[in-house]
Amino acid sequence: MLTIHHLRISQSERIVWLAEELGLDYDLKLYDRDPETRLAPPELKALHPMEIAPVITDGDLVLGESGAIVEYIVGKYAPDTALVPGPDHPDFADHLYWFHFANATFMTNGMMQIAVAAVGAEMPPPLAKRVTNAWQQIERRLGEADWFGGSALTTADIMMVFQLTTSRAFRDQGIDHLPNLRAYLQRIGAREAYRRAMARAEPGFTPKLD
Repeated sequence: MLTIHHLRISQSERIVWLAEELGLDYDLKLYDRDPETRLAPPELKALHPMEIAPVITDGDLVLGESGAIVEYIVGKYAPDTALVPGPDHPDFADHLYWFHFANATFMTNGMMQIAVAAVGAEMPPPLAKRVTNAWQQIERRLGEADWFGGSALTTADIMMVFQLTTSRAFRDQGIDHLPNLRAYLQRIGAREAYRRAMARAEPGFTPKLD
């Protein structure tokens, strides 16, 4: 049985959403953050050397890292899914770009912002420009296409959305000035699989879709 270990208010919501989009049969285990450190509790840390979410278990397998988990689940349970355009699809390159942008660039930016704020400092201008550029690129992309991966929802969207929504609970990040993004998040919020995933993964938490 595939088990998703989800740390509340964390990027592991992506994996729950993916499982719902694919209609998979899975077990979900929820973990609350330590009230003092706001980090994972000991029982989740014990699962994987990184001591963070997401983590899945599947039989004897224990796997961490969002992108690896997404590729594993798709490869094993849904290799023909339309959520991953093939090499001959016109959206193939865009899907790959945004799938990897999500953690390689965008998540890194967000973590830098959190770290700088935690020590009471201001973002150095080069890093602040990197953050601004990323948000501008996102807004521009969503003016060109309805989805990050192109003509339809892909796993690129599943990777991107956490940082655009729930992650903003950790910092003051308004999106009133980003109309394309706001329209996109309404499309996300209209998806039944997303609503089911958030209800299961984050009971009592209202998704930050505006």
